[in-house]
Amino acid sequence: MLIIIKKLSFQPANDWKILLKRYAGWSLMFLFLNLSMQPLFGEGSSLEVSGIDQEITAIIAARQHPYLMLSSFQNRAEDMDNLYKMADYRLLWLGNGHSEKNIADVLHLLANASVHGLNPVHYDTETLRQKLIPALSLKPEAYKELALYDTAISISLLRYAHDLHYGRVNPQGINFKLKLREKKLTDLASLIKANLDAGALLQLPELVEPNFKQYRKLKEALVTYKQLAEKSPLFEMKINKPVRSGDHHPKIAELRRFLVAVGDLPQENAVGDLPPEYPESPSDKFPVYTEEIAAGVKKFQYRHGLTPDGVIGKGTAEALSVPLKERVTQIELAMERLRWLPELSVGASIIVNIPAFQLWAFDDAPAGAKAADIVNMKVVVGRALKNQTPVLMAEMRFIDFMPYWNIPYSITKKEILPKLIQNNNYLATENMELVSRFGNEALPVPVTETSIAQLKQGLLKVRQRPGLKNALGRVKFIFPNENDVYLHDTPANSLFSKSRRDFSHGCVRVEDPKKLADFVLKNQEGWTREAVEQAMKTPKTQRVVLKKSIPVLFFYTTSFFDQNNNLVFYPDIYGHDAVLLGALKKPEDVSDHSLFISKNSSPVELGK
Repeated sequence: MLIIIKKLSFQPANDWKILLKRYAGWSLMFLFLNLSMQPLFGEGSSLEVSGIDQEITAIIAARQHPYLMLSSFQNRAEDMDNLYKMADYRLLWLGNGHSEKNIADVLHLLANASVHGLNPVHYDTETLRQKLIPALSLKPEAYKELALYDTAISISLLRYAHDLHYGRVNPQGINFKLKLREKKLTDLASLIKANLDAGALLQLPELVEPNFKQYRKLKEALVTYKQLAEKSPLFEMKINKPVRSGDHHPKIAELRRFLVAVGDLPQENAVGDLPPEYPESPSDKFPVYTEEIAAGVKKFQYRHGLTPDGVIGKGTAEALSVPLKERVTQIELAMERLRWLPELSVGASIIVNIPAFQLWAFDDAPAGAKAADIVNMKVVVGRALKNQTPVLMAEMRFIDFMPYWNIPYSITKKEILPKLIQNNNYLATENMELVSRFGNEALPVPVTETSIAQLKQGLLKVRQRPGLKNALGRVKFIFPNENDVYLHDTPANSLFSKSRRDFSHGCVRVEDPKKLADFVLKNQEGWTREAVEQAMKTPKTQRVVLKKSIPVLFFYTTSFFDQNNNLVFYPDIYGHDAVLLGALKKPEDVSDHSLFISKNSSPVELGK
């Protein structure tokens, strides 16, 4: 999850003139152009503070605004009060010689919110535009009307800045158990006031948006894919049987153009004459599916989580037929989720992207990691319909070589007990045993009718001993969390050859456990590669406590840039995209209280 983009440039110097031209005749525009050369209410004049401050204070106290689609600004009221307190509760946007330009700059930001995957409608952009000319024409004694427009601008800008930094949705509310932030963003009110005073309002986005290369690269891709979605015709690939290199198909010319448009086929590999796309009789008169086009399909397959074999089967045909506007939505959702992440610490980190079935481990924060230094491997995650792997953030504190598998009671009840009741030797054949408690030193309990009855009541537990049959394989990576999930080895290596890998009970199985163990322990004294290999062969369970914990993030995003700068899309295997889309449709402001650590919160206890 890594990468960079160039900064968007805005040229809003004449935005206010365009607005005036839109909403007024030429004579009115001329009048305002002349007025703009001096303070709106005359040189040296000031509004009666007793009138304006009372109206502004009343609006903030009411926490309701009649101009706005979401009239309640309860969750932005504190920022509003802080903002106007710095101005002694006077007007911020109206009543000075820079009013037109400053308001035009704000409207420019709000109108271009879609550049960041946000919706300008949420910031009442059009309403504020429509009310601009009347607001600029208000008399100095029109305290209420002046205060209403001025505060409407402030609320919309605060909402925009808050959404751009923290996101529009509280992740905890849709079961994304991400780490709460330790502190607020530098006071938004102070940031807006400082940039207003400096005439630098257009710098606000780069000051508040997530400082991730991944985010900036997705923002660049969003522009590209929006243009493609608008200009490119819909492409639909239908097949009766798999299409292989050398075969003929009526859609090959369209396929070629599509692959060029999305960047999977270089233009130089897409030249040459093709037969008619729709001849009167189907035969070899159809365009041929060449090796060059198949190479483009392979790249497309790789970027969409499919086996990159160049064969156009059912899955590939379906992925090719997804409208590009849906890819735009995936990018927007990915940007929203990145806004939820707190600042990542410098140092080693491990990230699993659940729908990608991939793990990345790196020694520096994502912004600084180089592709060559990143450990990348396939993973198996929880079943989509039964045992979904949770989104979480935690700290890896230790690893177990040759671990016991402490089987959750839900699995024991549903899967093990029925087999044990039918066959008293079932546990022995699976290298399992009964224990009174979990723990490496716990002693086994004999299997009898009495102990089976106790197991039914939940008084005993089942664990699997270390060995070739152990479901956790040779190593378990532990980061205490309320879901009791972890990373681990597996004896079922054949699953890693599948393109879709949701087969586990919720924990994450890793393709190369030794490589991950080397990464985790490389700065741990005495733990050479040889020592790791030996620990993975020794029958005895061994726990290694890490001198420095490693942050672990189980994330969920169906669109991102991989370490090789490829924009990758994946199916929404758990339906989380649909849930987020539903949450984004609700006109709500996120409460700061839901984003930050409470002084009364207690840490997660160390797990088994």
